[in-house]
Amino acid sequence: MTSLYVDRRNVELKADGEALVFIENGERVGTVPLQPLSRVFLRGDVKLCASLLGKLGEHDIGVVILSGRKGNPSLLLGRPHNDAARRIAQYRLSLDADYCLKFSRAIVAAKLSGQLDLIRERRDSDPMHRYALSVCERRISGMLAQIDSQDSIATLRGLEGACAAAYFEALAEIVPASLNFHGRNRQPPRDPLNAVLSLTYTLLHAEATLALYGAGLDPFVGFYHSLDFGRESLACDVMEALRPQADRFALTLFRQATLSGDDFTNTQTGCLLGKAGRSRYYAAYETRAEHFRRELEQAVRDIAHAVSADPQAGCREES
Repeated sequence: MTSLYVDRRNVELKADGEALVFIENGERVGTVPLQPLSRVFLRGDVKLCASLLGKLGEHDIGVVILSGRKGNPSLLLGRPHNDAARRIAQYRLSLDADYCLKFSRAIVAAKLSGQLDLIRERRDSDPMHRYALSVCERRISGMLAQIDSQDSIATLRGLEGACAAAYFEALAEIVPASLNFHGRNRQPPRDPLNAVLSLTYTLLHAEATLALYGAGLDPFVGFYHSLDFGRESLACDVMEALRPQADRFALTLFRQATLSGDDFTNTQTGCLLGKAGRSRYYAAYETRAEHFRRELEQAVRDIAHAVSADPQAGCREES
């Protein structure tokens, strides 16, 4: 399965049998078969009709609309999973404090392990910054060893936050000075690397939401991330372990000169990736997307299995 990225002005999408047709200035300029598609990303002034959205839904093809200059995502989902009992079991399990803590420890451990792997990779290949990276390695290793002793999700979040501070401080040592990266910032991102990190996290979050929805789980009810109005907390949960892989992908784009600082502009709304850069970014993202999706799908299967295996979770104290 693959994704289609449409990022251009004045193009219209139509359905023609089992294909997606591109119309520009009244002329047919391209055709893409629907069968291999799993999702469609739309950005720019793209026109399409309700019948096409229905066709995409029939094929379980999710639509992600990246609107505005910052690319805020809106999702149009395919047909949901038919097993409503799975969602009810998920809600019960979300009230089981012991399960939520166990789940959260696993999530944080996976994320910190991924960050540690990335720091070690860079330490071994970057002798100029070996000392700073070695210091970070020791700090993350120490925090990783403390995870099982955390007795609440609040203290786990504190540990995760401390690790993130050390991790991004170390990354700032190895990022070229021309990118003006001094640590993680967002809403809006203020430098090219943070802009790419935010875009990659946004796409992964959308992928996680689509995978959860398709598996019959409620993306809004998480176990580590608490309920928050308008936030897909379970999608936040399942993508945590993928963040270090997203970071590696973003760093590689600059290290291999797929992107450079010249592809970005700084405005009052933040650091923005231009259209030419976005085209190269989406092409590079798709080369990694299948790996990301396999990781997400495995995480979603694990959650669905846990939910199905313990449908009465959260009711033990009442019995």
